[in-house]
Amino acid sequence: MRKLMAGNWKMYKGPAETLAFFDRFEAPDGVDVVVCPPFVSLEAAVGEEWPIYAQNVHWAEEGAFTGEISAAMLVEIGVRGALVGHSERRQYFGETDESVRARAEAALEAGLQVIACVGESAAEREGGLTEQVLERQVAVLPRHPDLVIAYEPVWAIGTGKTATPETAQEAHALIKSLHDTRVLYGGSVKPGNAAALLAQPSIDGALVGGASLDPDSFSELCRIAASLS
Repeated sequence: MRKLMAGNWKMYKGPAETLAFFDRFEAPDGVDVVVCPPFVSLEAAVGEEWPIYAQNVHWAEEGAFTGEISAAMLVEIGVRGALVGHSERRQYFGETDESVRARAEAALEAGLQVIACVGESAAEREGGLTEQVLERQVAVLPRHPDLVIAYEPVWAIGTGKTATPETAQEAHALIKSLHDTRVLYGGSVKPGNAAALLAQPSIDGALVGGASLDPDSFSELCRIAASLS
């Protein structure tokens, strides 16, 4: 199976920087690639060679939801998919399992592809609750051919820490036993650790944060993924 590499740019890169990135970014055949710019850069990115995903999407078709963006709006400008439930959305903006489910269902119904994020915090892992947390978060997600799950241990997001390949494989195998879909690993993925992670049998790709901001770094990650597909 081809690996899927998704670059999540978070709150980086306006339209000009987005175009500059794509001038340098190269990905080989044999790997699926999506890029998730911030909302203001989506239109600049659409039309490039790779599918463009939003970093979030609202569950309502329209309404008095200041600051939110509907799935139909994303579809209208050519966006192909959306992230939902990223750990930063859960941690800083009050996302719940139920709101993640609602966002995912609305996006899928509108024809968008979805990467839904799940993962445990450091306290939950230390408390032996990883399996319980993943079961709860995965249980609410819709079963749909256009839904992909990203396992991102919260303690590894933006910290430089990375789950060992064995730890990541164990979590991915659990998720796959609960939901028959592709599962990506997210958590400080970079060229130095990508091969060991992506070689695990239950890891189908990566959701890449900081290392996706540099076109050369992300290009290298895509080459590694293609070599293991």
